[in-house]
Parts: sequence; C-alpha cells; structure tokens
Amino acid sequence: MIKQACALALLSFCLGAQAQALGENLIVNGDAEAGISGWTIFDGYSPIQAVAYGDNWVKPTQPGPVDRGLGMFTGTGARAAAYQWLDLGALAGQALSYDLSGWLGGWLAQEDNALLYVSFLDASSNEIGHADIGPVGPADRGNQTGLFLRQASGLLPTGTTSLMFSLSMERLGGGDNDGYADNLSFKLTSAVPEASSLAYLFAGMGLIAGLRAKRRAS
Repeated sequence: MIKQACALALLSFCLGAQAQALGENLIVNGDAEAGISGWTIFDGYSPIQAVAYGDNWVKPTQPGPVDRGLGMFTGTGARAAAYQWLDLGALAGQALSYDLSGWLGGWLAQEDNALLYVSFLDASSNEIGHADIGPVGPADRGNQTGLFLRQASGLLPTGTTSLMFSLSMERLGGGDNDGYADNLSFKLTSAVPEASSLAYLFAGMGLIAGLRAKRRAS
C-alpha cells in the first residue's frame, strides 16, 4: 500500500509539473524586469544588459509591446550574448508544438540588431533542430527606433530532451550596442488532440459516413 501511495503521489507530481509547464513561458525573465537574472553570459562575448525605457534607448511612446513594463534588453560591446538551458523532464518524448515570440529592434537607421535562437537538444546534448526570430534591421523598422513583434512556431523534433535559449546583440554602427529585445517567450503545447476533441472528430466522421450511406440507399 505504501509503495502504491508513493507511486500515485509521484505520478500526481509529474502530471502537475507537466500541466504547469505546458502553455507557460519557459524563458526565465524574458521581459528584463529582473535585470539579467536567469541569463548566463557566453564565454568570449560581452554581457547583455537590462535598461529602462527612456530617451537613451526606446521611449515608452515609440513602437514596442503594449505591456512592455519598465525594462528591456540591449547589448554591450560589439557582440553580446547570453543563454539559458532547460531540461524538459517529464515533457521529453511527448508530441509537442512550440510557439516562439519576442519583440526585437534597434535605433533609427543603424544596423545594430538582436536575435533569439532556440536549440533543440537530444539526450547527448546534440542539436537536432532549432528555431529563431530576428534580426530586425532598419529596413524592417522603417528606419525608426523601436521594437517589433516576431514569431515562429512548429513541432518539437522527436528526441528533444532539453532546450537552449540564446539571445545575442550585434553592434554594426555607433558607439552603443543598440540591438534591443523584450517580452521573449517560448511555450509548449500538446500536439495530440484532447480526448474530447477526438470524440467530436469521430462523431463528425460517423455523421458523414451515415449521410453517405443514406445517399447510396436513395
């Protein structure tokens, strides 16, 4: 009985953790409201930084997310980059789809830009696929300062057990690294229809089959 109770408790915990992860943003501090907490700087690169919206970067009145909060990410030096790593745990091996989004931009006609790259890794930490958004260049921004929404979606490659989120900013002009990013998000959802959806599908197929049978009979 004790073993059964422990097994049920463990199963309940895993299902709870799974339900909590699905549909939630898996990028820690993707909105820069906690500085650069959650991000680790790549060796050999300058750090990313969190700055306040304002005259020196993007004004609150310039293009960007409506719920932009107080902070956004930008770079330092010529090339700045940071990453996060996430073990999928109980979600690994399931049929999942992903939605990647973020607000990326830069300063006026400068070519400085930001890129968010997601590596899909197998159990040996080999990249078996990837997704990315950006860069958003001056032509994409109409040569105006601001951030613009970019999105990507698809199916998580079979065999994915962990993820690596890489945020990079590149300076191609001016004195500051004006690659901008904010409200970065990566969400997973089940790629398998729920039982209720399948029931409706089968019911619909049965109805269509019945109508065809009646037509043949008449």
